Amino acid sequence: MRDIQVYHYEAFSSIPGKGNPAGVVFEADHLSEVTMQQIAHAVGFNETVFVLKSETADVRLRYFTPGHEINLCGHATMAAMYGLKTHDLLQGKDSITIETNVGILPIQFEQQDDTWLMEMKQDQPRFVPFQGDVEKLARSIHLTTDDLDMTMPIVYGSTGTWTLLIPIRRLDAFVKMKPDSSQFPDILSENPKSSLHPFCFETRDDDALMHARHFSSPYSGTTEDPVTGTASGVMGAYVLTYVNQEIHEVDFTVEQGHEMDRDGKVQVSIRREQEGMDVRIRGTAVYVRKMNVDIDS
Repeated sequence: MRDIQVYHYEAFSSIPGKGNPAGVVFEADHLSEVTMQQIAHAVGFNETVFVLKSETADVRLRYFTPGHEINLCGHATMAAMYGLKTHDLLQGKDSITIETNVGILPIQFEQQDDTWLMEMKQDQPRFVPFQGDVEKLARSIHLTTDDLDMTMPIVYGSTGTWTLLIPIRRLDAFVKMKPDSSQFPDILSENPKSSLHPFCFETRDDDALMHARHFSSPYSGTTEDPVTGTASGVMGAYVLTYVNQEIHEVDFTVEQGHEMDRDGKVQVSIRREQEGMDVRIRGTAVYVRKMNVDIDS
């Protein structure tokens, strides 16, 4: 048995218990992929991130759900960056690059009061139309088609990780949602491993433009993600692609997690470029505790 130290951080909030939990394992170069997966499964958070050395960037990050590896995770990136910065492992740098499975991405740090605000660039947005059964899709999260806002398209979106963006008419529908993730793969015929991300433009807080929930793929081994970074980024790209094609940039806040007694906020900035879009999210994180995980070696 090997004893692995995992740091528990929460992203997109500065208050323990209100953000999105992530496990962070520093100096993970000696761990095999199999061991990383075992650790992520034992930790049980939506994602655990492993920090490794990189030959092409300042650090390399690998992200694992309890069920499988994913290419990119916003909240786990924020957790890892906050941990590296507060452990003084970045040699005082306020701008670094991270190597991920979607490429090398820049990270910037800004001191804000007594914490760090981090900005993360994401991959180029991609969208694929949903062509499945809309009624079955609504039922899979305990809604009806009347709850969906059919004036906007249902699409798969990715800035590093695929999710199905589902426009919802009213905020009060979110408390009714109960995901049956066992139905997801059959409904999501174009992308069976995708998660679901219902959202609306009616919000609880005046400073937010969008409210959301995020239901995990059944292959990930979890049910719901409290506050999602990559999905928030792709929602910004959705605004410029489908909601308002006349504007060239947008900055707004996404609120998420209230239905899970969380209170996360993700700042999103999107800019049109000559080719594609510049997608960035900003947020903070907070340290919660250390955990020791025993793994068969």
